Amino acid sequence: MSKSILGDKSFAFAIRIYHVCKKLKTEKHEYEISKQLIRSGTSIGANIEEALGAFSRPDFIYRFTVAYKESRETRYWLRLLKAVKELNAPEADELLRETDEIIRMLVKALLTLKNQKR
Repeated sequence: MSKSILGDKSFAFAIRIYHVCKKLKTEKHEYEISKQLIRSGTSIGANIEEALGAFSRPDFIYRFTVAYKESRETRYWLRLLKAVKELNAPEADELLRETDEIIRMLVKALLTLKNQKR
């Protein structure tokens, strides 16, 4: 069975997002944005996992595209939480760095997939 670096990275990221959202709810009593963040932040890895099980090339590309869009949304929520000081700057910056890394990996993969001959 082949390993997926992007799959592993997005899974580890989802775990971090889960813990951040749990802390936001219990310590900060922040429910609305944390709900959005948990949905988008864990959806990245779920869509990558679905892509790895895709039966067709278009489905594979579609799932990676959805993962890319979810990672952009996650980045937005993290920036917002940092701006309103619900997340401390060092923690937010680290999560944003990870999000940007995942975004870059997804963009590179999508560009490669779209430029390959079928």
